[in-house]
Amino acid sequence: MSAAKEEERKGSSEWREFFWNPRTHELMGRTASSWGLILLFYLVFYLFLAGMFTLTMYIMLLTLDDYKPTWQDRLATPGMMIRPKGDQLEITYSISETESWDGFIQNLNTFLSPYNDSYQVQSNDNCPPDQYFIQEDSGEVRNNPKRSCQFNRTMLEECSGVSDRFYGYNRGQPCILIKLNRVIGMLPGKDGQSPYVTCGAKREDSDKMGLLAYYPPNGTFNLMYYPYYGKKAQVNYTQPLVAVKFLNVSMNTDINVECKINSNTLTEGSERDKFAGRVSFKLRINDK
Repeated sequence: MSAAKEEERKGSSEWREFFWNPRTHELMGRTASSWGLILLFYLVFYLFLAGMFTLTMYIMLLTLDDYKPTWQDRLATPGMMIRPKGDQLEITYSISETESWDGFIQNLNTFLSPYNDSYQVQSNDNCPPDQYFIQEDSGEVRNNPKRSCQFNRTMLEECSGVSDRFYGYNRGQPCILIKLNRVIGMLPGKDGQSPYVTCGAKREDSDKMGLLAYYPPNGTFNLMYYPYYGKKAQVNYTQPLVAVKFLNVSMNTDINVECKINSNTLTEGSERDKFAGRVSFKLRINDK
């Protein structure tokens, strides 16, 4: 037992001596000058790394443009979205239950508030239709901020919320707004032909959807709203919209609707990218 205790005391003494050796004045095997040198080395090393990182970021930032992306992955066909927003691209409500569609009305009112005619007249230009509104820079002199064309809310006619503040939801004739995602510099048509939207039911629901009305007429995104120059360069840009009104849709049944963009410059979306140039959603209107 005494030998074991002696061995334990010896081990404890060796550990204490490793941590602090009073004879050599070493802390954990190193003198103060040794610790000072190694700490100085790592300080200089990490300061050098931080300096290299800062210099690299500075040089990279010099290559960036505040108004236009230096590198841009050009999408063959931009995506599309609908308003009002429903759960997982689903518009379901009951005509007799006002609370089931109140949220859709509020969503549309909020979304369309920047499109009010009074605001558009003050902020944007009345542009000639069916031609691009190109605003080029003059060499190194930037033409910023760039102007934008008016898209007045009343252009949506029956789906503007002006003549019908319920957007047809109270009569089972709902309006769905469609927008094309923004892509800087995109020219979506040629020869004066604007891209336009068409909607249809999936094959199994083809007899349920009924007639549709498009606003503006023919469901066009007029060329005058392109090209888009970016949020910072074109601060008042108003994204064009197309409204689709379902006039006599079948009640109490699910209808799978697909809307797509038609253009003589944009390629059709493929099955590999189902969101390119199209949007699909489910519509169900209950009358009980």
